[in-house]
Amino acid sequence: RWVLNAACRQLKQWRQQGKTDLTVAVNISSWEFIQQDLVLTVRQALERHQLPGEALELELTESVLMADIGNNKRQVIEILDDLKAIGVTLALDDFGTGYSSLSYLKRFPVDLLKIDQLFVRGMIQDTDDAAIVRTIIKLAHSLRLKVIAEGIETGQQRDFLQQQGCDYGQGNLFSPALSPAEFEHRWATS
Repeated sequence: RWVLNAACRQLKQWRQQGKTDLTVAVNISSWEFIQQDLVLTVRQALERHQLPGEALELELTESVLMADIGNNKRQVIEILDDLKAIGVTLALDDFGTGYSSLSYLKRFPVDLLKIDQLFVRGMIQDTDDAAIVRTIIKLAHSLRLKVIAEGIETGQQRDFLQQQGCDYGQGNLFSPALSPAEFEHRWATS
């Protein structure tokens, strides 16, 4: 909850400074996901900081969703549907490293697939990694999902991903992780 509120508070501040196109992504742990009040907590954080749901992306790993599937798949889908109903973007993080069935992709109302950096790191030298990345991008687009590649370190990786139609990328090639103050400084000077 603290991270969610801190992220929303920071985003509100940036939006008040005119950076209205920014969104923020927050990782959700399996413990947070199974809490009864997750949807309420997210809704209250958005309301408290006067943000639309579209300003927030929640990142869930395959393992978070799969761990809860055994207990009550319907409840998991209900939570995801409720989050989507308030406008939140849902991302399936570290895609390809978990143990989920591909059939769950059509059942879970996610918007984005994030390709794990393990595949991105090896895709230039390893034809199997390249094939996996290419397939994930095609699969996601076939399901009307956007794709983010994690861990992009080189121009060669960026170029390969662009050629495959990857929608977004993140990694040290673009920027290392930044504190809010470092981000503001970089934003002001760019």
